[in-house]
Amino acid sequence: MTYLTLKSLHILSMVLLFGVGLGSAFYKWMADRGRDPQHIYATNRTVVLADWLFTTPTILLQPASGAAMVVLSGIPLSTSWLLGSILLYLVAGACWIPVVVLQIRMREISRHAAERGSDLPERYWRYARIWFWLGVPAFLSMVMIVCLMVYKPVWSLI
Repeated sequence: MTYLTLKSLHILSMVLLFGVGLGSAFYKWMADRGRDPQHIYATNRTVVLADWLFTTPTILLQPASGAAMVVLSGIPLSTSWLLGSILLYLVAGACWIPVVVLQIRMREISRHAAERGSDLPERYWRYARIWFWLGVPAFLSMVMIVCLMVYKPVWSLI
């Protein structure tokens, strides 16, 4: 595979990762604001599905295509913008894993409330707050990664 093909896949998967993540977060946040368990359940079900169909493959494709480009280009892993991007990607991933667990739990809680015609319990709202606040560093990390990859700043830690 050529470098430009890898770079295209890397950029397209980043756009998909970022777009699906931001879109899912927006729709879930808006559904939660309405407080309707039926709507919240439908949205949570779709958010979990979107994570499995789109986010998970792109999360795997990003490091694979990035590593292949590093090998082909000969860029040292110690290059500041590359190292910064990798570290920020790990931060985003560390936030994403509990987010997925919370999304599945919230889907199930909202399913039970929707089936019973009851309000969502406080546990759901506690999970929703944690989910939201884990999304903040994940989102900011992704924005910073894009900036590092576009501008490729050089700095020294010494």
